Amino acid sequence: MNTDPNRPVASIRDRLFAAAAFLFVSLFLLFVLGLILGDICYINRKAVAAVLTSGFIRHALWMSIWTSVTTTMIALLFAVPMGYALSRFPFPGRFIADTIVDLPIVFPPLVAGLTLLVFFSQTAIGRWIQEDLGLEFVFQPKGIVLCQFLTAASFAIRSAKTAFDDVDRRYENVALTLGCTRCGSFLRVSLPLARNGIIAGGILTWARAFGLFGPLMIFVGSFRGRTEVLSTTIFLEQSVGNLEVALAIALLLIFIALVALTAIRLVGGSALVKL
Repeated sequence: MNTDPNRPVASIRDRLFAAAAFLFVSLFLLFVLGLILGDICYINRKAVAAVLTSGFIRHALWMSIWTSVTTTMIALLFAVPMGYALSRFPFPGRFIADTIVDLPIVFPPLVAGLTLLVFFSQTAIGRWIQEDLGLEFVFQPKGIVLCQFLTAASFAIRSAKTAFDDVDRRYENVALTLGCTRCGSFLRVSLPLARNGIIAGGILTWARAFGLFGPLMIFVGSFRGRTEVLSTTIFLEQSVGNLEVALAIALLLIFIALVALTAIRLVGGSALVKL
């Protein structure tokens, strides 16, 4: 039996508070879904057919796929050892290194493209790499991968560090007492336990690289059949008045982003939240 006279009032206040909170959730969801629904209603069959049959768009799709996959593989190659080092090894300047890793996540994307362009076209080291070594990046497909790596690798590194932070160090210590080396403990204990978080970071890195736009326009341009990817195709189609085609491609990118986020939550759990 409830003997607290204030209980009904408190219950009403709790329900009003919960209702207010869900109101904000509903408004935001309706806003986002309304925008997407508006895009869907605007496009027509002709625009969808153009996306499916255009050779330039198919080339842009292939360019987006292979560059983003290559970028993700390179990013994970860096992310696993870097994430482990930042998680486990104290060293001078660790706070600064940790901050620099996150820097590409927060600075404007256009800064990445401008910085790369200035480095490879105006500095002695950049010109030496392009002219003497023959590794041309400016206005080249290889430059797409470089842009994507600079802007997206931080997601993989941060996810890897978070995943290793979540691994209980006692498991590693037990492995060491049983005769494992530090490398053996990493390969047999830490890496398998951090696997899902690393995979989630890889998916997030791929999604970020796949939809990159701003830096590419500055550093590699958008030359049809050469350096065009899906995100720059949207800009090109919109600039010539093909808004329906641009929206059809945009919806494809939205669908890919939705699939990527779903996969991250399935394999990575809270990895996305901790970024």
